[in-house]
Amino acid sequence: MAKKSKLPKDTNKRAKSVVQLATGEDTETTLDGKNAAAVALGRKGGLVGGNARAKALTAKRRKEIAQKAAAVRWGHKK
Repeated sequence: MAKKSKLPKDTNKRAKSVVQLATGEDTETTLDGKNAAAVALGRKGGLVGGNARAKALTAKRRKEIAQKAAAVRWGHKK
């Protein structure tokens, strides 16, 4: 299933985006001006990184991280 692209709310920017999409000019960048290849590479690294970190951590270290996160989330500010 193709992902829907979010068009800008500004009428002029929306018109430009529609024309670029229709003519195939918008292949290098996404609608927010970022390089599509860089976005894909960053996403790929992000998807791999979490699993690699989880495998590298010991059970004791994971527990310490979880306890610290819970304390910050549920702790009361004084």
